Amino acid sequence: MARIAIGGFQHETNSFAAHRADYGHFAQHRDRPPLVRGAELLASLRGNAFATSGFLDALGPDDVPVPLVWASGGAGGTVTDDAFERIVGEMVGELSRQLPVDAVYLDLHGAMVSTTFEDAEAEILRRVRAVVGAAVPVVVSLDYHANLSPAMVEGCDGMAAYRTYPHVDRPETGQRAAALVRALLARGRPAGRAVRHLPFLLPVDFQSTLCEPSRSVVAWTPPQPAAIVSATYAAGFPPADTAWCGPAVAVHAWTQVDADAAADAYLALVSARETAFHVRLWDTDAGVREAMRLADGASRPVVIADTQDNPGAGGSGDTTGIIAALLRHGARDAIVGFLCDPGAAAGAHAAGVGASVTLDLGGRHGPPGVAPLHGQFRVLACARGPFTMTGAVTGRSVADLGAMALLRCDGVDIVVTSRNVQAYDPAPFDRLGVDWTTRRIVVLKSSCHFRADFEPRAAAVLTVLAPGAYDPDPRRYPYRRLRTGVRLLPRGAP
Repeated sequence: MARIAIGGFQHETNSFAAHRADYGHFAQHRDRPPLVRGAELLASLRGNAFATSGFLDALGPDDVPVPLVWASGGAGGTVTDDAFERIVGEMVGELSRQLPVDAVYLDLHGAMVSTTFEDAEAEILRRVRAVVGAAVPVVVSLDYHANLSPAMVEGCDGMAAYRTYPHVDRPETGQRAAALVRALLARGRPAGRAVRHLPFLLPVDFQSTLCEPSRSVVAWTPPQPAAIVSATYAAGFPPADTAWCGPAVAVHAWTQVDADAAADAYLALVSARETAFHVRLWDTDAGVREAMRLADGASRPVVIADTQDNPGAGGSGDTTGIIAALLRHGARDAIVGFLCDPGAAAGAHAAGVGASVTLDLGGRHGPPGVAPLHGQFRVLACARGPFTMTGAVTGRSVADLGAMALLRCDGVDIVVTSRNVQAYDPAPFDRLGVDWTTRRIVVLKSSCHFRADFEPRAAAVLTVLAPGAYDPDPRRYPYRRLRTGVRLLPRGAP
């Protein structure tokens, strides 16, 4: 019988976003469970779409889960010290009360930055190790966008990171983490650890595993798998201002010699593909005009990725640049998902379906160049309350986006929510009775996750630039902590 402590604390931090992720952000139910603890953790995450869900599903009959705390904040600005200390303090305190445990599993992200801790996951692992001691194995699951640091790699005994972007393998990642725990319980903690960093940054728009070169990178297996505990590739999250930002490989092995050899081989594989990492990015007006041209005569919608306002990269979800361009160019039969404006949603509910309302929609969180969209909007539909996600990324997860409304301005419809969410799942459209597949143009506030469900049913996909909190060009970030000698784009990028 093995007592396995289980906890999680995830946040993908955009250091350059103005807003902050406070405790209330983690406690709020959006497209994922709110902060949960104890028995509620097990009830909320079993059978769900997260790495912890897969870990719980993979436990054997003799394993005893010891739930701690689990919180996921998605992406956004720097995590406040209050949020970090309250959540980590509760997690570590509960771990102390539950001793002894035979192993620890932590569902982390890998790109969290708090006000005090640049390398927040390393600090979490340091505190956990201080509680459980030197003999207890610690295994983590990580996001594909993790910024792996030497301290993170040293602080745990095995890593399982998502191998897909869009992230459609989260439960499978948890299952791999469970297999790592079983191996370490049988054999003990490994002696070898190695991490290698690529000398360039990789915008998230260049990272999709649906195509090369990332598809081959994540499929790599070490030449001597029996010698390796885990081999991890993380593409990195460029908007995090940390020393170890960027793509990296990490290996845990039974010996240091094997860890170093596998890490060097993995590094060589990724390095050889550097010039292949790129994707075309369209300017706002050119992208909208091209989408309108492609939509003429197409039997399926043209999808525009509003990548700079991607909530999954720290976007506010309320920028209006592409909406304004659609109206400026006379686009028709277009729909936008999903714009976060609680005031507009409340106003639509108060007015009722069929009413016309005058609004200053969105545009309240910057950056410079972003302004509210003033106009007359007709309320086409309203909804509120929980609903179940249906897509490949977080299908089965229950979401609650607060008051929602479908608004129309000329030829553009806009799905408005009260809570910020990346447009990676069709369920919010369904909640308002929208069949997005019949539209000429569909604008999604996302960079890549939308591709899992929307791209297969689209005539074309364009990634279009309009001002937002996420900038896909790291050359424009005012880094202060990034290690020297790092190229801000891969060679060959346009």
